[in-house]
Order: sequence, then C-alpha cells, then structure tokens
Amino acid sequence: MIEFCKYDGAGNDFVLIDIRDKELKLTQEQIAHICHRRFGVGADGLMTLGNADGADFVMEYYNSDGRLGSMCGNGGRCIAAFAASLELGTVDKESGHRVLNFVGFDGPHRAEILVWHPQENFGIVRLGMRDIASDTIRRCLDGWFLDTGSPHYVQRVSDLEHFDVVCEGRRLRNLSDVFPEGTNVDFIEDLPDGRLFVRTYERGVEDETWACGTGVTACAIVSGNKNLVTRGGDFKVDFNPTGAAFVDVTLTGPVSRNFCGTIQ
Repeated sequence: MIEFCKYDGAGNDFVLIDIRDKELKLTQEQIAHICHRRFGVGADGLMTLGNADGADFVMEYYNSDGRLGSMCGNGGRCIAAFAASLELGTVDKESGHRVLNFVGFDGPHRAEILVWHPQENFGIVRLGMRDIASDTIRRCLDGWFLDTGSPHYVQRVSDLEHFDVVCEGRRLRNLSDVFPEGTNVDFIEDLPDGRLFVRTYERGVEDETWACGTGVTACAIVSGNKNLVTRGGDFKVDFNPTGAAFVDVTLTGPVSRNFCGTIQ
C-alpha cells in the first residue's frame, strides 16, 4: 500500500509520494496506472519527494505515461506545498513565509509559500525558475523555441478559445526534424484586458493540460507579458532581462491539496 497526496496547480494535477523513509521503486507501467484517470488516482504526473544533501528535498517528476520527465513548474509549486505540510523548510523571519530549497531535474530551486489557508487546503506559491540565456531563445517555424527547464515551442494564434490545441499541438510536438526529442507546445493570444491567454499541449501527457508552469514561463519570456491566464487559473511571471539572459525568474500561482489516500 502506497500513501499519497493529490495536489493541483491551477488544474495541473499530480500524485505526490514521500519516499524519504522508504525504498520505493515504481515501474513505468505502475506509474502510468496510478496516473490513469479511469483505473488509477488520475493525474497529469507523479512526483516523489526524497532526501537531498544540502537541500530540503529532491523532486523526481514522472509524466502520466510513466516516463521520467524534465522540470515541471506547477509540479515544483505543488511539491513545495506538500513539503511544507511535512514541516520541511524554514520560516523567513521578515515575511513569515515558509521557504523551501529543493533540487529538481534542472538544478536547485527556491519556493516560497506566500499564502496558505489550511481550512480550504489552498494557497499561493512562488517558485524560482532557472535563468534563461537570451541566445538560447530562437525563432522557429511561426513562433519561438526555448527551454525553461522543459522544452517549449510558443506560437501566437487567433481565437484561442476555440482553437484545436490537441490536434495542432500533437502535430507540432511530433515534428521530429524540428524537435528531435519532442517538445511541449504553447499557444498564446492577447486578451482585451492586457493579460496573455495560454493553452498548452504537454509532451508525456500527450494532451492539453489546464496549465503548465514551465510553459507559462516560456510564454511570458517571449511575449514580455508577465500576467497570464490559463484554463486552470491566473499566473504572474517575474523576470529581469539583462541582455545576455533573463534572470530572477519566478512563477507565482495557485496550489490546492485535493485529498490524500492510499493505493495498492
């Protein structure tokens, strides 16, 4: 029997397992089964929280197909909230916020629990993302390609609300001559209120997800718009462009704990 908790970051949902005091080796098939929305718990991905030297924990992220994934921004925010519930991290004396330092696929990250409502199991979490070198952002097809911890192709479209994200996203994701290792695909459109609307087709999930943290970050970088909206919720992405790189990149958005349980 495996104990787990289910969290979501703006509708991007994950199964989280604390493995610090246990040896748990799940196969690709077992992870895919747990993430299956009819036969398992149901999630866009699964993450384990393990021990780390010099950090509060290490995060390993698996896509819903059971394969080891790259960095997941919303996953990082969710696992930070999960770690806070385990009383990991430290409380900053000035802000009173719990701060957590962890290691992800792309290196170290710092997360901060800005708000947490224990009765509603809901809060706002800010995650520090890696710097993005300006010369790694390239024009590609009709958009841009960059890596924000995971690879993303970003393209502007019209009438995004009715756009066929799954069909076109799958086609672009599988252009092996352009993206040999595949890519996540983000479609963007400016909204009348000044925000940027984002919809994402995720590699490994092989479907549209309600939000994607590394995708939202990629869209903010290429568009310059720091206020973004997804089908699952609103995000704020902050960064400082220096010419050589985008530094001090942070991703802020909602996190909810849905439930905890056990699965055999």
